[in-house]
Amino acid sequence: MTVTGRPWTVGPLSVRLHLRPALVAAALAAALAAVGTVTLMTGDFPLTGRDVWAALRGAGDGGSEFVVLTLRLPRLLTGVLVGAALGVSGALVQGMARNPLASPDIIGFTSGAATGAIVAFVLGADRIVIVGAGALAGGCVTALAVYAMAYRHGHTGARLILVGIGVTAALTSINTFLISKAPLHDAIAAQSWLVGGLNNRGWEHVRPVGLALAVLVPLGLAVGRRLTVLEFGDAAAGALGVPGERSRRILLAIAVALAAVATASAGPVAFVALAAPQVARRLAGQSRPALLTAGLTGALLLAASDLLTQRLFAPTPLPVGIVTAGLGGLYLIWLLAAGRPRA
Repeated sequence: MTVTGRPWTVGPLSVRLHLRPALVAAALAAALAAVGTVTLMTGDFPLTGRDVWAALRGAGDGGSEFVVLTLRLPRLLTGVLVGAALGVSGALVQGMARNPLASPDIIGFTSGAATGAIVAFVLGADRIVIVGAGALAGGCVTALAVYAMAYRHGHTGARLILVGIGVTAALTSINTFLISKAPLHDAIAAQSWLVGGLNNRGWEHVRPVGLALAVLVPLGLAVGRRLTVLEFGDAAAGALGVPGERSRRILLAIAVALAAVATASAGPVAFVALAAPQVARRLAGQSRPALLTAGLTGALLLAASDLLTQRLFAPTPLPVGIVTAGLGGLYLIWLLAAGRPRA
């Protein structure tokens, strides 16, 4: 059930507020704040809420400030920002393809970004900027290839998914080949990164994703409003002044950039981009996933999954990508089973 919005007027500005999505977004933000607080407080060096607040204000002792500001906060923010980027990217792709199975990790964008990053690793890159550039290049090339192969006088979501699955399989074999031929040290680094995780993440991993979100999310919100019109078909959208293919290309570019930057910072974290938009859509009771709600859902899923790995598998926590892959696989099975009667 979609809650009908009501107009709110503040001076010359008038906006339409949909109550249920707004309440869901507020609840997701509150849950994310709670998960973040627990993450900063717990661990091998437990802290109280007062200690964490003092460290965040720069008024704590040296030990608590080091634990919070150097060890825990960059990891938490990386997870939150990467989850948000994957959630928004998945929402854009699923809205564009009008298919819940369309997500960057299913149709090859994440695998392409991983290939570009692995090439950077093999070439000896040790800076996040170079790895990020390789991931962005790989994601863009893959997106162009998938789009070109799926395009037949316009494209359908089913064809885009089928082409993307084939490209993902091919890129997975290429990634395995590159790792097998790399020097041992680079191969170990690339393989551990390929799982997807937040271990040893610092501020240098936070900044690229934060900058990408600050630039691309407002752009996605502006262009994403066209998705509603595109649902009526390109002919109707064109009659209303919305260019169909050009809008899809812009949305695709935004989604690829977000997925590539997220992959560069945390590795190819599986299934967050697939699950977050659908969970957000069901919580908000909307026909298609809203970008902000999907971003908050992705951030909460990844932050909560990372907290789970840190606490349940201590003192040697699993990479968070293993947990998201396991949970996401179960969700994918449920999604396919639930959609079978309508197929």
